[in-house]
Amino acid sequence: MSKRKIFKLGELFCGPGGIAYGAANAVVKVNGFEYSIQHQWANDYDKDTCSTYERNFSNGNGLKVIHRDVKKLDIPSLDPIDAFAYGFPCNDFSIVGEQRGFNGEFGPLYSYGVKVIDYFKPKFFIAENVGGIRSSNEGKAFQKIIDDLKDSGNGYHLTVHLYKSEDYNVPQTRHRIIIVGIENSLNRRFEVPAPVTTEKPPTVRDTLDKNPIPQDAFNNELTKQSKTVIERLKHIKPGQNAWNADIPDHLRLNVKSAQLSHIYRRLHPDKPAYTITGSGGGGTHVYHWKENRALTNRERARLQTFPDNFIFEGPKESVRKQIGMAVPPKLAEAIFTAVLKTITGVKYKSIKPNIGYYSSSSIDAFRFSAEKELVTDYAYA
Repeated sequence: MSKRKIFKLGELFCGPGGIAYGAANAVVKVNGFEYSIQHQWANDYDKDTCSTYERNFSNGNGLKVIHRDVKKLDIPSLDPIDAFAYGFPCNDFSIVGEQRGFNGEFGPLYSYGVKVIDYFKPKFFIAENVGGIRSSNEGKAFQKIIDDLKDSGNGYHLTVHLYKSEDYNVPQTRHRIIIVGIENSLNRRFEVPAPVTTEKPPTVRDTLDKNPIPQDAFNNELTKQSKTVIERLKHIKPGQNAWNADIPDHLRLNVKSAQLSHIYRRLHPDKPAYTITGSGGGGTHVYHWKENRALTNRERARLQTFPDNFIFEGPKESVRKQIGMAVPPKLAEAIFTAVLKTITGVKYKSIKPNIGYYSSSSIDAFRFSAEKELVTDYAYA
């Protein structure tokens, strides 16, 4: 019988539990020991999100889900942890928007994660955000975040990488920057786990067609489509959107502003889905490649790699938001598993990180690095 070493995990901005589900499924066995992660506490400001998290993860292990604005969170009152994760709000860093960075309402919220690390000094942490964070505030915002995380707690070695979810068994082209910090005292360097599905990423057809979702499944309500939307979708082929499809004039959108490519965009069945978003008006709900309708939340959840028995709490639009804001569990599992292997000295296939770390005095070099990666489509080093 294996002896168990459990890392107790705390989360800020926990969302419905994408990171949490990945962490819970990460297990490494070596030399008669089983290393795993157990949730200790989680925090989010959204009530439905907290209800979802509690429903799916409170299994008698004493997990505390704290529904509270992070600015009012009493950090010293939280239970001790030795692992930490947070996907700090990306609203002010996303390329879809004004990119206000630290000048926005959400940009500075990353600092509450730094406060948690300073107080508990976990052995490792994981921080997640959108790729657009690198260019916010002329690159200075990301540099500040990196410097603060590196120097937090007892000091950490950081590995920064832009992950392509479709490379890690996720049927979706969702690209996110993830920062992994390993405490310097462990004398370990985290390596980016090697992609496993680069050559043949999972497709929409494989995900939704091979094992159809029962109509009475949880969170599977259909969105009521107007006759106009149905007629418009009839003219949009798989992979096309409202701007590049051959749509009759009377069904075209009268939009003079930015023509975002995901508006009334139909999925292509033989490719991964485009990024599932958590909000937006008409035309942003992700559309079926064959049926003239938007996807259900259960279908969106599948494309995010949540299992069908993962229940989301709240009304339909709240559930849509929760799903769209989450980290895909399978991506999180791959990273947490690699972290456990790093700490225990287990070798695994890895690649070099595609985002270099520079000191704050090298901001120009950092900008050049970021621009180069954008030009090469984030090619792996």
